[in-house]
Amino acid sequence: MQDVMPLSIGIDIGGTNLRAARVSGTGEILKRVSEKSAPDPELVLGRIADMVRLLDTPDVKAIGVGVPGRVDARRGAVLSGGYVNLASVALAQRLEDMTGKPVIIDNDCNMALAAEMALGAGRGQDNIVMFTIGTGIGGAVAQGRRITRGSATAGQLGHITVDVDGEVCACGRRGCVETTSSGTALGRHIARAGLGADISVDQLFARNAAGDIQARGILEAWARPLRAAIDTAVAVLDPDMVLLGGGLGRAAHTALGRAPALAPWYQCPVKPAQLGDDAGVIGAGLQALAMEPGTGPLPRLAQSGHARRAVLVNGIPASGKSTVSRGIADRMGWPLLALDTIKNPFLEVLGGGDREFNRTLGRASYQAIWSAVGEAPTGSTFVIDAWFGFQPREVLEDHLRKAGVEQTVEIWCHAPGEVLAERYGARLDQRPAGHPGAAYIPELIELAKRAEPLRRGPLFDVDTTKPIDFDAITAWLRAVMAARLDVPG
Repeated sequence: MQDVMPLSIGIDIGGTNLRAARVSGTGEILKRVSEKSAPDPELVLGRIADMVRLLDTPDVKAIGVGVPGRVDARRGAVLSGGYVNLASVALAQRLEDMTGKPVIIDNDCNMALAAEMALGAGRGQDNIVMFTIGTGIGGAVAQGRRITRGSATAGQLGHITVDVDGEVCACGRRGCVETTSSGTALGRHIARAGLGADISVDQLFARNAAGDIQARGILEAWARPLRAAIDTAVAVLDPDMVLLGGGLGRAAHTALGRAPALAPWYQCPVKPAQLGDDAGVIGAGLQALAMEPGTGPLPRLAQSGHARRAVLVNGIPASGKSTVSRGIADRMGWPLLALDTIKNPFLEVLGGGDREFNRTLGRASYQAIWSAVGEAPTGSTFVIDAWFGFQPREVLEDHLRKAGVEQTVEIWCHAPGEVLAERYGARLDQRPAGHPGAAYIPELIELAKRAEPLRRGPLFDVDTTKPIDFDAITAWLRAVMAARLDVPG
């Protein structure tokens, strides 16, 4: 069976570069393209459309776009921008019209932080503040692994004031840290020192190491306001970690060595982001894959934050789904509910029965699973082990609705019919009376030829004839759920 994992296109709009990539469900970049950015929003939109055409394939299911400036992700609207202002362009709607595919937009730093939480330096951390240092300075905040949005656009850390009498910022105020510690600001510091515009930040570090006082002054002028902004964010938000990302994130982290935190109350680890310039496109791609059809620009779970979630480990009997389910539950710490776990005690106590009784008991056990999920605290995540094709799809949808499950992801387990027959036959004497016997094996072989996954939400394909890569499965789960911004690390 071919890999049915859907793909997405992630787009990162920057003041200098436009980046786009075809992204897998595990966050792997399969193909990338880039263009130069521009201040003209129509020109930017045209270049984005060109990049999408180069990346689009039938497997691409959705598009995610990280946009600089203030973005209301819930409404899919750009409110304002700085170096690239797309507020005048109905970006999401026009991209959807061009491509015929759903589009999700969010602030570019929010996208980058989602990627770092899923795959990068933010893994395992609950509360993170992130600054992205590039043409401007972006910001994002995660609390309890959920992006903090306020009424719409919280996290604009580039507009923390560090000098009330400083440079005028694109936002209209003076002395924002973006005016002192961005890449653009570094260029101004270099020019004011009388150095050539072609000098790089690496050359500044080399000169500083050689004792060049002028280079040291430039780096300190660039880093000290950033340290003040970081200390302010730490004082207000008390994060576990501050990440520095963007094209100059690692350089800024190095420069902060010249500007250590001084206030004893506001100490916090500051680390460079791991995904570099790829964070924006990866995060945008993962958020796009997490969007279910018809849910609008932002997935419903990310809006409510209270819905239950279910990992549907799907496959016909003997497909290996029980092994996969247990492995996921053990590694992720989520409770496991399996159809046979509920059904088998009843078969043992009641003494088994015919095939029709087994089916009836299966339907009752299926209902019991969703009743248990519905009684769990909101925000709970369950691993559900079942062959979901044994009942009509509308039965599942009704159970999910009644149980308050708004997010599902699917793990599809499969193997050739002959393999399933051998597995099923080998364990006949281990199953309680009431389960179908050896006469079921020819039916199982035929079922393997036509069985299909649900394809309800993000999908991960597992060929259980091969060693099961639980690291890949759990990384994918963290990625697609972190893209909805509230998965535990």
